[in-house]
Amino acid sequence: MGVKVFLKASFTEFQAPALVASSYLDDLEGFWARRMHSKRELEIAGQEIARAKSYYQFNAQRVDTLEAEVRRLEAILDLPSRREYRYEVARVIRRDLSAWWQHLILRKGRDYGIPEGAAVVFAGGVVGRVVEVNAFTSRVELISSPNFRMAAQFEGDPRPVVYEGLPQSGFGDPVGRVSDAAQDLVATTQEPLQLVSTHLGGTFPAGLAIGRVSWLEPGSSGIFQTGEVILDRDLLSLHEVAVLIPLNSQQSDNNVP
Repeated sequence: MGVKVFLKASFTEFQAPALVASSYLDDLEGFWARRMHSKRELEIAGQEIARAKSYYQFNAQRVDTLEAEVRRLEAILDLPSRREYRYEVARVIRRDLSAWWQHLILRKGRDYGIPEGAAVVFAGGVVGRVVEVNAFTSRVELISSPNFRMAAQFEGDPRPVVYEGLPQSGFGDPVGRVSDAAQDLVATTQEPLQLVSTHLGGTFPAGLAIGRVSWLEPGSSGIFQTGEVILDRDLLSLHEVAVLIPLNSQQSDNNVP
């Protein structure tokens, strides 16, 4: 077993420079492709970027104001501070999207302080969890993987449920499954329920989008309901993601419930 683990780690570290180099070559190719655009196209793109920058600057100021208000209320109520994270943006250099293996390889590893078990997110919500960290790369298990499992809740309902990935067919949107849902919850195609992360999930902050549920049916126990979760289709074409690295060293709750 020790020899097997050593050979696997050695092969991964040997393969990593080739994957990283290929990723940088793809970035270089994209750079020269953009250089071929006309000046007018670049001007239009610059104007759109300027508008987006102004919008995000306004949102950043609003977030700073809300965070200051939260800290003020925590001080008044003598509440413990919530865990804070720093975002480490990483490039996706490889995808393994078979029916049973739903993984991404990132172009950052221990060289950027990425820990094993860290949460990975994008603009649409939860991406997955870091399951392997090497010197220059990291492996992320996607939320659609059959081995992925986490605590969740429906938006506006504090009762916890269990989310887990499913084997993927390779066609259509990625899907998962929710179980242990209360019987009074009703989901329809016209009014689907939004599934989000909860603080009980350990590595994931509360409120991150997971997917939507359009129907629920009685589970095998007959006490709770279960249903299919439609995940964000952008999970199949991610180019960059953000790894949430805790600012403190307490990671004892990284285990999946």
